[in-house]
Amino acid sequence: MLSVVIITFNEEKNIERCLASVKGWVDEIIVLDSFSTDATVSIATEMGAKISQQKFAGYIEQKNDALNLATGDWVLCLDADEAIDEQLKASILQAIQQEKVLAFKMNRCTNYCGKFIKHGSWYPDRKLRLFKRELGKWGGINPHDEIIMSNAEAPSLLQGAILHYSYNTLEEHIQQNNKFSTISALAYYNRGKKASWFKMIVNPCWAFLHGYIFKAGFLDGFEGYVIAKNVAHLTFLKYYKLYALHKGIPVK
Repeated sequence: MLSVVIITFNEEKNIERCLASVKGWVDEIIVLDSFSTDATVSIATEMGAKISQQKFAGYIEQKNDALNLATGDWVLCLDADEAIDEQLKASILQAIQQEKVLAFKMNRCTNYCGKFIKHGSWYPDRKLRLFKRELGKWGGINPHDEIIMSNAEAPSLLQGAILHYSYNTLEEHIQQNNKFSTISALAYYNRGKKASWFKMIVNPCWAFLHGYIFKAGFLDGFEGYVIAKNVAHLTFLKYYKLYALHKGIPVK
């Protein structure tokens, strides 16, 4: 039995596409919603999902709570702005029939302002998303969560891709950078980590060079340049806000 698990908050623009990509070939769709104020819940209900609601507890915490609602032997974890392509669908259905491999990674291809990105630090962006339910849980540092497996076996890579519909405009990207940098800075601060001028200057420069030059982000044209600049800006904001927190300066 295969369960799909998704957390949501005001995802009416994305949730139908996400659920349509799994409807009809999975056994169970679980949506844990954070009291959306738009049509997310009604759309998900119409698409056949099982809906639960609770206050948002943090990305890792919320995803683990959603995972606990699943009943399938296998779990496929998705974000509301993601969808499964046909090749990955076939790979998943084949993967859950075998018994040797207990976890699978898959490539994620991001659609940025209408263009799918095939280079840079955003591709192939491999994610472990399919696993035996009793062996995996969410961990990492918010908002950069990841599945942690209790067994030592390396996951296999599936053919196909998660299609990630990220940002429709530059403004959305900038707003998300500000949100995620605050979450990251607070998570680092609570763990006792510190920032420095060196990290605020060097790490953003490296982030840009790594994505745009060494990972060939320039091959994605103008969008590749904009992404590399915003990844560098996110890196700067994260360390600046961490530095500010240690100075007693509030961040938003």
